[in-house]
Amino acid sequence: MKNQIKSTLRFYKLCNKLKDTIRKGHLVWNIKRERVESVAEHIYGVQMLALAIYYQFQYQLDLEKVIYMLAIHELEEIEIGDLTFFEIGEDEKLIQGKKATDDVLKDILGKEEISKLLDEFNERKTEEAKFAYHCDKLECDIQVKLYDQENCFDLKHQENNPVINNVEVRRCLDHEKSISNAWIEFDREKYQDDPNFIQIIDYLKENDI
Repeated sequence: MKNQIKSTLRFYKLCNKLKDTIRKGHLVWNIKRERVESVAEHIYGVQMLALAIYYQFQYQLDLEKVIYMLAIHELEEIEIGDLTFFEIGEDEKLIQGKKATDDVLKDILGKEEISKLLDEFNERKTEEAKFAYHCDKLECDIQVKLYDQENCFDLKHQENNPVINNVEVRRCLDHEKSISNAWIEFDREKYQDDPNFIQIIDYLKENDI
């Protein structure tokens, strides 16, 4: 029993790090704001977003599994941090993420079940995994929109931005009227297999929240 308690508290302490792990994507764009969301706040936000979209658009899938996936989908960031696309390739991130997650879960009795669910999320083959992935990306797009509405971004002062001259990023910036709309367009192809999410991002581009 003592070992179970120690393992429980170790896991909680590790997860607690995500409360202080700032979402790096916002920092890359030199956001001007006293406080920027943490990874833990993103996890909460995407779960609430998933609940809303599930009910509002009447999806027929296992909502409990979706919420479970989203609760654990950032566990790897406890060890490797919030790595953005310009820092690491998707395949390498999956490898590093799997290793990091295995270490975080090593003392948890349900590690096989959790690891299997994370694999399902990353493979994005089931309806639940696809929905969870879409919600994960959309939550970020919405948060950027909210920061943009607060005038937190200044495209004239991005000297240290490592992604602003990326070909795809530049294309989106050159064709859109705001950084949040450019962000949405950069992510658009990720939603192509779900028309509900396309409707949401189209509305998001044209309307304030």
